[in-house]
Amino acid sequence: MGTQKAKVMDAAPKAFGDDKRKEKGGGKVTPSPKETKKKIKRTLTRAIGYIKSTFNNTIITITDEQGNVLCSASGGTIGFKGSRKSTPFAAQRAAASLIDKIRKFGIKELEVKVKGPGSGRESAIRALMAGDLTITTIEDITPLPHNGCRPRKKRRV
Repeated sequence: MGTQKAKVMDAAPKAFGDDKRKEKGGGKVTPSPKETKKKIKRTLTRAIGYIKSTFNNTIITITDEQGNVLCSASGGTIGFKGSRKSTPFAAQRAAASLIDKIRKFGIKELEVKVKGPGSGRESAIRALMAGDLTITTIEDITPLPHNGCRPRKKRRV
């Protein structure tokens, strides 16, 4: 019984932050060559382009036919801030930057699905057409309410 107490006493509690001080010196852990994953390069011929155009921004996403995202761009990622993100010019620039990314995948045909009421819809489609892509279909998938939410109570004057 006395030996057990001695063992417990030897294991002194760590001071707060001891292990942090030890890591500071050179605590970078680099993975070995076996652990790093090699990025798989996919070559596709067909893809789906989703254009989500809101009043504040235009987001363009390119996916494969299963729905896996390949690349995306928006007015904000191009560098526009505030109300300039929602302009047709920002949508055009976002689509143009996406065309450069698409070329790496080898995509030739694009099916476009447009959602939302924003001002960047048409210019994003035109910019995608200006690239070396064949646009097979343009579909509007904006959600429409069949009867919508319950309206506010009638105002009594």
